[in-house]
Amino acid sequence: MIRIVLPAHLKTLAKVNGEVRLEMPGPVTQRMVLDALEARYPMLRGTMRDHHTGQRRAFVRFYACEEDLSNESPDTPLPSRVAAGEEPFLVIGAMAGG
Repeated sequence: MIRIVLPAHLKTLAKVNGEVRLEMPGPVTQRMVLDALEARYPMLRGTMRDHHTGQRRAFVRFYACEEDLSNESPDTPLPSRVAAGEEPFLVIGAMAGG
């Protein structure tokens, strides 16, 4: 069971409260998690990744086990504690401005 924490605006869009939980076969990757999340909540398509390229959106970051995974390959396995459901996969809206 993968636990996913979404930022407030994506929770509102997906009409969910709290964490999202998805059953995933291991080994689990960012791509697998995001594909499953977008399949379950189609309204999230294009909010975290570009529709055409699949690239992470500039102001979205991914974290797990206190590590920034945003620039990792989307096919790199997630930490075992995330795959086991012990730690959540965090989707964070980045801050910008002056």
